[in-house]
Amino acid sequence: MASTVAVVGAGMSGLTAARELHRAGVDVLVLEAADRLGGRAMTETSALGSRVDLGGQWIGHDHHRLKALASELGATQFRMHSRPLPIVVDGSRRVRAAAPSMLATLLVLVGVEALSRIAKTQRWNATTVQAWLRRVPGRARRLLEVLAYISWTADLNRCSIHAMAQSIRQQGGLRTMLATAGGAQESLVAEGIGSLIEGLAAELGPRVLPGRRVTSIVQSGDGVTIGTTAGDVRAAKVIVTVPPPLTGRITYEPPLPPGRAALASDTYMGSVYKGVAVYSRPFWRDRAGGEFLVLDKPGRAVFDTGAPGGPGHLCVLVGGPEARELDRLEAAERRNAVLGALARYVGPDVLEPASWHEKSWHLDEYVGGGYVALALPGTTDGIPPIECTPTGDIHWAGTETAREHAGYIEGAIESGTRAAREVLEALSVSW
Repeated sequence: MASTVAVVGAGMSGLTAARELHRAGVDVLVLEAADRLGGRAMTETSALGSRVDLGGQWIGHDHHRLKALASELGATQFRMHSRPLPIVVDGSRRVRAAAPSMLATLLVLVGVEALSRIAKTQRWNATTVQAWLRRVPGRARRLLEVLAYISWTADLNRCSIHAMAQSIRQQGGLRTMLATAGGAQESLVAEGIGSLIEGLAAELGPRVLPGRRVTSIVQSGDGVTIGTTAGDVRAAKVIVTVPPPLTGRITYEPPLPPGRAALASDTYMGSVYKGVAVYSRPFWRDRAGGEFLVLDKPGRAVFDTGAPGGPGHLCVLVGGPEARELDRLEAAERRNAVLGALARYVGPDVLEPASWHEKSWHLDEYVGGGYVALALPGTTDGIPPIECTPTGDIHWAGTETAREHAGYIEGAIESGTRAAREVLEALSVSW
């Protein structure tokens, strides 16, 4: 019987699982379709030498696994530089915190929070967030729309109220989801999340194989045959970590059970664009600060993500269909489109970054979008945490399967650790 365990996907989940198996003495191979490692994490070096995260980057206040990994690998963790509330911009106007639209938005959010605490919300599984938002008047609707785009990256006509409520509940409430201090965006890694990917991969060495797209998984009585674009791999077990919508690109023999197979068609990846502008210094901290919610199209959130003592970083997120609309523009036009509204508040220097970095994740062939797989209205199996019972010798991981913090890097680490434990128990290897 083959003794190797194959891991499909070299993102945080796959590399975590592979490292746990390797440390337990199991022969392991990581098969990655792309020519780079990291999956939904991607780090570049700016013109000023700082590290820029174009994918997942935040450490939440209770993301203990990610904090521990960063400490183990010697990465520098720092708190986000933030203010109590972002500046809300609508065209040429700054929206006051006490404006009627802001108060209306707050009332709706309180209602959404209450809805998320209801044990059974399936009755709203056929009602989309878009249909629900039509009942909200004026600017408050637009503010909620932008918040939803940034939070879930979904097309709001393809996201149900039930899925939204489940996501809020699973993440510990709206405050945790949206907040910096004490929330899911509390801290960052100065060296970038890519440094953690590099650290995990370095320990595994030649066992990580990029450019090996998996095309088939065939189970037989004596193990698994994994077909790849560079030849077959024989293994005793396989851990699949790719996002659920992408699992349909792999053929399975015997076919997957109906519920598992349906995930590929009942889920989709959201659309998200991320840009990071790098400046010699964070000049905005002396003015209006660096956190904004911009309501004019493309709706976007802006964060101050620069490390203490380093260059200034402004991170911009655009989600949903408005992220795809940016694809029609040239790079310089996109940069001006997402930074232009800030000049009135922090000065014209914001339009002249020393370094500009961007990534449209919905155009990434091997990721498909971000941040997390989304369930189509009327379906429930694709709402995280996704069922991950092994299918014979196939084990399932990925952030969508995490019981805690699905959709975050923390969830990816949890899922990889859990899948490795399952495999070790199945192979009768002591944990």
